[in-house]
Amino acid sequence: MTGHLTLLLAALVLDRIVGDPNWLWRRLSHPVVIFGNLIGWADRRFNRLDDSNSSRRQKGTTAIVLLLALAAITGLALDWLVGVLGLPGLALEVVVVAVFLAQKSLADHVAAVVEGFREDGLEGGRKAVSMIVGRDPETLDDAGVSRAAIESLSENFSDGVVAPAFWYALLGLPGLLAYKMLNTADSMIGHLNERHRDFGRAAALLDDAANWPASRLSAALIATGAGIVKGTVAMKRGIATALSDSGLHRSPNAGWPEAAMAGALDLALAGPRHYGGELVMEASLNAAGRRQAGAADIGSALVIFQRSCDCLALAVFLLAITL
Repeated sequence: MTGHLTLLLAALVLDRIVGDPNWLWRRLSHPVVIFGNLIGWADRRFNRLDDSNSSRRQKGTTAIVLLLALAAITGLALDWLVGVLGLPGLALEVVVVAVFLAQKSLADHVAAVVEGFREDGLEGGRKAVSMIVGRDPETLDDAGVSRAAIESLSENFSDGVVAPAFWYALLGLPGLLAYKMLNTADSMIGHLNERHRDFGRAAALLDDAANWPASRLSAALIATGAGIVKGTVAMKRGIATALSDSGLHRSPNAGWPEAAMAGALDLALAGPRHYGGELVMEASLNAAGRRQAGAADIGSALVIFQRSCDCLALAVFLLAITL
C-alpha cells in the first residue's frame, strides 16, 4: 500500500498541473469513453423492454459484474506490465492514475461558468453550467446557475477525485479501473426511469456502496479546506451541516460534500430544480443559508476545492511516510 500511496501522490500532482489535455483526447479515446462505449453496448444488447422486470434486473446484474471483472482484469494486466517495465512502468502507472483523477478538469469546467458570466452574462453562465449539470439551464437565474456550479463541484470532488484516489490506494490499478467502470455505469444506467430502473439497479446499488467512504471523507476535506480559507467558523459550519443535512439529499452519498460546501459558504444548496422539463422537488441543504449566489461564491467554492485537494495530497503524503 505504501508504494501505491507514493505513486498516488505523484499522480495527484500531475493531474493538478496537467489535467486532461484536449490535444491528447482529441486524438485518443479517453478510457472513460471506452468504458462508456462498453456500457452502452451492454445496455443496447441486453436491456430489452419486453423482458420481465426480474429478467432485466438479472441481466443488469450479470452485465455490471462482467464489466467490473473486465476492468479489474485490465488493471491486473497493467500491474503486470508495470512490473515488467521497471522504472518506466512506475511512470506509466502514475500517468494512468492521473488520467482517472479530475482535479484540474473539474476546476476548469466550474471556472468556465465564472468566465461565462463575465463575458456573456446570464446566457454565458447558463451555457457553461449546462456542460456540467443535467438540469434545464434555461430555468436558472444567476443564483440558480451559481448554486448548480457549486453543487456540481462539491459532488464531483467526491466521485471524481476522492473516490478514485481511495480505491487506488486500497486496491491498486484493478480497484481504480473497477471503480471508474462502476461510476460510469451508474451515470449512464443507474437511473429510476422506465428503461433503467431494473437493468441499472445493481450498478446503482454497487455505486452507492463504493462511494460511501469517499463521500464522508470528501465532506471532511471540504470542511478542512473551508477552515483554511475562511476560518474555524466556516469549518465547524461545514461539518455541522454535513452531519445534519446530508441525509436530506436524494443520493446517500452526494449530500455529504454538497452539505459541507453549503455550510462552509453559508449557502442553501439543492432544493427544487427542473430536469427534462419537469420540476423535481428536493429538500434544501442548509436551508437557513443564503439562496442568492453569484460568480463570487463560485470563486470561493473553487478556492475551498483547491485547498481540499491540497489536504488530500497532504493526507496521502503523511500516510506514505508513516505506513
